Amino acid sequence: MVSRQTVNASPEEKHLPSISEELALPPHHKRRWWIWVLIVLVLGIAVWYFRSSAQKQSQNASAAARSRGNQATPVTVAKAQSSDLPVYFTGLGTVTAYYTVTVHPRVDGQIMKVYFKEGQFVHKGEALVEIDPRPYQVQLEQAMGQLAKDVASLKDATVNLERDTSLYAAGIIPKQQLDTQGAIVKQGQGSVDADQAAIDNAKLELVYCHVTAPISGRIGLRLVDPGNIVHATDTNGLIVITQLQPIAVIFTLPQDELEQVYKELRAHDRLTADAYDRDDTTKIASGYLETIDNQIDTTTGTYKLKAVFNNQDNALFPNQFVNIHLLVTTEKNATMIPAAAVQRGPQGTYVYVVNGNVAKVRTVKTGITEGNVIAIESGIQPGDEVVTDGLDKLTDGSKIEARNPTGGPAGGQATPSGKPGTTLNNESAPKQLPSGKRKSGVPQK
Repeated sequence: MVSRQTVNASPEEKHLPSISEELALPPHHKRRWWIWVLIVLVLGIAVWYFRSSAQKQSQNASAAARSRGNQATPVTVAKAQSSDLPVYFTGLGTVTAYYTVTVHPRVDGQIMKVYFKEGQFVHKGEALVEIDPRPYQVQLEQAMGQLAKDVASLKDATVNLERDTSLYAAGIIPKQQLDTQGAIVKQGQGSVDADQAAIDNAKLELVYCHVTAPISGRIGLRLVDPGNIVHATDTNGLIVITQLQPIAVIFTLPQDELEQVYKELRAHDRLTADAYDRDDTTKIASGYLETIDNQIDTTTGTYKLKAVFNNQDNALFPNQFVNIHLLVTTEKNATMIPAAAVQRGPQGTYVYVVNGNVAKVRTVKTGITEGNVIAIESGIQPGDEVVTDGLDKLTDGSKIEARNPTGGPAGGQATPSGKPGTTLNNESAPKQLPSGKRKSGVPQK
């Protein structure tokens, strides 16, 4: 008996129809062929359409760009101005009381009275605390009684000495007895002197019972209360007084600026120092540089300086963080423009100078930057107009329409604040910078 075996052919081994077989397919298979031809034709038309649209858009954009190139770009301009430019060095500082005194008791005893209020301003010599004086009054009376006793003994010894002197002259007593009586008189005088010192000490301790302010200043929080027993050896003290008028600020500057500051300090004796808040935006007080520390901190490369302020309005407070603007020198007749006008590129530092209705690139050499104003050492003359706003739309030779910040015609000048459209005067430049930045008198390179 013969068995039939069915072999399943793989997809690769299946028979593919030839062209003749395809043509011989039924009608519904022929319609499927023409559908594929139609799809390919539609895709080709779509690709041609999109390419044509992109080309037209590119041509329109080029035409628009050429049209814009013929139009004037509105910009803001400012005139370069010649004026005196103050140079400041800025450093972070800490307000420190000019004098700080922790008042300690000089004697032991109980606090009987407190004459001050916390936070009160006191003058030198005002009463602060009274310590029980009665034990020291008793000591004074004892010393005075001992003095009276020793004075009487001294008087008796003196009379005996005078008597022995006469007897010795008459040859009645020996010289030794006379010398002994003289020593007794000196001992008595020594006792009297010791008693007088004990009296003075008792009086001094009575004075120490009345604690007074050693300096003028502001009292802090009370460290002890009435009724407490205090001792001269206590470490905490009674109160702390800080002198706020005047007040000092300790600040630091980089060591590279030491030479210039030291030179100016020797030449002018005093340098003006202005204190600004921690954001470096609001001026708090004006004072002067008192001294420079005698060494440089090797860990930070900075050195310390001390400025003093009258602080009549008590605007500065101990341990407050401030920014100190130290006026080092003043550049005379410096050519200044707003710092926003200065650009930097591969060709160096440059500005756009207004030439009629065209902006021309001009290379400049910059100097001191002070606030929003920068000094120009070369490349710009007073009266030249420079572009301060709209620079991102300009190229060398671009047509411009000069305007001031209010939208009117150009004609404004640079100001120390760097705002075009107003007139620059000869007053000092502003001393405001974003927090953490410093103003330097070293010309930019």
